[in-house]
Amino acid sequence: MVTITQDNQGDAISRDVPRESLALIDAGGNGSERLYTYDDMFRLSGAVARGLSKRGLKRGDRVAILSANRAEFLLTFLGTMQAGLVSVPVNYKLPAETVAYIVDDCDAKLVIGDDTRLKLAPDSVPKVSFDKDFAALLDEGPFTPLKMQPEEPAMFLYTSGSTGRPKGVVLSHYSHLWAISQRVRRPVPQGQRSLVAAPLYHMNGLAMCQTTLNQGDTIVLLPQFTTRGYIEAAARHRVQFLTSVPTMIAMMLREKELLATNDLSAVEAVRMGSAPITQSLIDQVRTVFPKAAIGNGYGTTEAGPVVFGPHPDGVPQPELSTGYPHPEVQLRLVRDGKEVQGNDAEGGVLEMKCGALMTHYHKLPEVTAKAMTPDGYYRTGDVFRRDENGFFFFVGRADDMFVCGGENIYPGEVEKMLERHPGIHQAAVIPIPDELKGHKPIAFVVRANGADLDEQAVKSYALANAPAYQHPRQVIFIDEMPLAGTNKIDKRQLAQHLAKQIPTGGES
Repeated sequence: MVTITQDNQGDAISRDVPRESLALIDAGGNGSERLYTYDDMFRLSGAVARGLSKRGLKRGDRVAILSANRAEFLLTFLGTMQAGLVSVPVNYKLPAETVAYIVDDCDAKLVIGDDTRLKLAPDSVPKVSFDKDFAALLDEGPFTPLKMQPEEPAMFLYTSGSTGRPKGVVLSHYSHLWAISQRVRRPVPQGQRSLVAAPLYHMNGLAMCQTTLNQGDTIVLLPQFTTRGYIEAAARHRVQFLTSVPTMIAMMLREKELLATNDLSAVEAVRMGSAPITQSLIDQVRTVFPKAAIGNGYGTTEAGPVVFGPHPDGVPQPELSTGYPHPEVQLRLVRDGKEVQGNDAEGGVLEMKCGALMTHYHKLPEVTAKAMTPDGYYRTGDVFRRDENGFFFFVGRADDMFVCGGENIYPGEVEKMLERHPGIHQAAVIPIPDELKGHKPIAFVVRANGADLDEQAVKSYALANAPAYQHPRQVIFIDEMPLAGTNKIDKRQLAQHLAKQIPTGGES
């Protein structure tokens, strides 16, 4: 068991490193590079907390953050919680109407952000601009973070709203203090640099920043992801740890010239999470970063980033596995209402119980009840299978699965198969309605650099390497996959593209 020493999540900043140690490199938040020591992080997050309290905000009030990644975002995120307030990072890539819904739904008393994105928030709520008002908000001086009860809310993280309106996931102070306490640091000298370009309104980037500050290391923070910016920042700052969504790494690996002209030899670890990875992507990462340890992470907004770890008996982890159940996490697979035993090939939906579980969905008691089992497990909606050694493998989202001629198809499984083809850099599979089969798979494909590949070659490869029902009935070649706000592939945009192009019925 790991002892949790803090009670306020905003105060989970390392005291084990000298105050002058580098905590944060803001690589472009306001157009220039800015450096922050651990002393700066304590001083300025405390100044935010004092400033918010001075404005009359009371314990439990919600503060929305609407901004690209920058130092002020992290300082506000920490400072709100230190003041006993609730931090609500908001996805600025959502339509203004949806942003307004989130601000209203969480009952925000204040919205803080950059000038560009603050415009999305309704004018009915007071606003503070990082670009104009932030210095005036800060109230420097001694500040002791409020002592919080374990169950008190620390933050709301809203879901993407892919199946309806976004849901506010209420996370307590204990939840992420527990998650931070369970993250095992790599055995390297203090001060390792981790590159974060995933948006801070998403669990991937936010949890990485929290862990890095708690462990006394250094965050290199990009305002948002671009392949050039990511590669050049990793080289310039001699980054050791890359944390990312797989799509980001896949896009980066296509930039052969940039990779050749930037020295990335400092990279020792590449951790990908929040979406499935393929063997092809792992192989490419290994080619570019031959000495790097490659990690396949899994987590959920509702139950945190700590789910899997190494095998207790030292059994090597298969590369496509997400790992063995973490010793402090309870996992089970459920199919057709029954728990799946052993290494059942079909697997089941993952249910989990751990210290990082959400309290509830904000204002949604019925939805909360559906998401949680009577004995306290969270129903993830993610389908996994388990091998004979107890390692777990992600199969796909239960609600992504579709039926083609009576056969269950998970798009992720078809994508993994297609990406084993040397001429395919990325693949995304989407179902379309079909009069005979119910649905049938269509594939969007990004060719590997220099590959000469046509539609028939892709179909023939699929027929030779997978069950016939999985082969894509149409292949659409594109130059680049569209990205959603979380830097995952935006399949809704691909579906809209399909709706304009492809009639229903036809080939089976």
